[in-house]
Formats: sequence, C-alpha cells, structure tokens
Amino acid sequence: MSDLIEKLNGRYAAKRMNGETVPEDKLNTILEAIKLSPSSVGLQPYKVLVISDKDVKDRIFKEAAPQPQIVESSHLLVFAAWEKITAEQVSEYINLVAVTRGITVESLSQYHDKISGGILSRTEEVNFNWAARQAYIALGHASVAAATEHVDSTPMEGFNNAKLDEILGLKEKGLKSVVIMTLGYRDSENDALSKAKKVRKPDEELFIAI
Repeated sequence: MSDLIEKLNGRYAAKRMNGETVPEDKLNTILEAIKLSPSSVGLQPYKVLVISDKDVKDRIFKEAAPQPQIVESSHLLVFAAWEKITAEQVSEYINLVAVTRGITVESLSQYHDKISGGILSRTEEVNFNWAARQAYIALGHASVAAATEHVDSTPMEGFNNAKLDEILGLKEKGLKSVVIMTLGYRDSENDALSKAKKVRKPDEELFIAI
C-alpha cells in the first residue's frame, strides 16, 4: 500500500473535534494545495476564507451552521465562488499569466478571446454553478492535503448560505459561499464513529473499465 493510500485510509470527517490548534506549517501546506488545485482555464473563480477567530466561529455556529465542529475546529475554511464573472476578472487573469510566464499580454490575445467568448457568453447562473464546481475541486485537494499532514478535515454542506454570506460580508466582495470545511483533530472520546471501519463500495461496483 502506498503512503498516500495509507494516509487516505486514515482520513476521517470528524464529527467532533478537540480544539487543538493545527500548526502553521501544516495549515500552510493545506492552503498551498488549494492554490495548486486545477480549475477550468486556470481562472480559479473563487476565494477561500480562513477563519480562526473564535468570535466569528461562534457567530457562524449560532446563526448559520450549528455543527459542533465549527467551534471545536482549529480553522474553518469557507469556499466562496464568484457571484458573477466579468471581463475585468478575465483580463486580470490574462495579465497574471503574462507576468508569471514573462510574455506579453498581446501574445495571449487568442487565449483571452477564447475564454471571454466561452465564459462571458453564458448566463450568470451557469457561470456561478461552474465557479462553484471549481471550488469543490479545491475542496478535494484540501481534504487530501489535510490527510497527508495527519490533520482531520470535515467538509460540510447543509448550512445557511445566505446567513453565512451576511456574517462574512461576502456579497460586498462579489462572493457566495458554496461549501465549508473544518480543520482540526478528532475527539475520539466524544465521536463514536472515529474508530469505525471506513465503508466504501468494492472496486467492481464503483469502477467501470472500458
């Protein structure tokens, strides 16, 4: 068994956390994995809020996501997709490509037109749903990275998105929350499932070879 698979076998979406702080180097590794995650055309149409402030987490727990991991975690990650995708955002990305690769913006004109013609021709709803899916890819990378660092991570839906957006002032930032993840360490004494065997479908039911 590879080292990665061994660590993924130990991964667990903790139902209770013990409040222990995730070391900064481990947190930074998880955040770097998020930054390196793939996204369609490389646009990364989302932001990730990294919340450690106790008062903010308490308010989120009380008003938007009444799950104990919110307040018991070391950090709460909020993946928030761009509410709208604009020509300015596309141009900023093209400029970033040019600067990073040491090339001219003009040399990227066809790439710019291709992105603009595809994305900006769609409805805002279609683009938001697309952006949300890109955020979920980043969430997956965060989950795997946390496992490699022996940090527990718990992805969560089912929270009050509108209230969370209000608490964090996301509308003013042009963002809408789509999924959240707590980082910390499992509280085995208060989490009955923390030592249970992982339940997964057998290969022949999950994979189709063609």
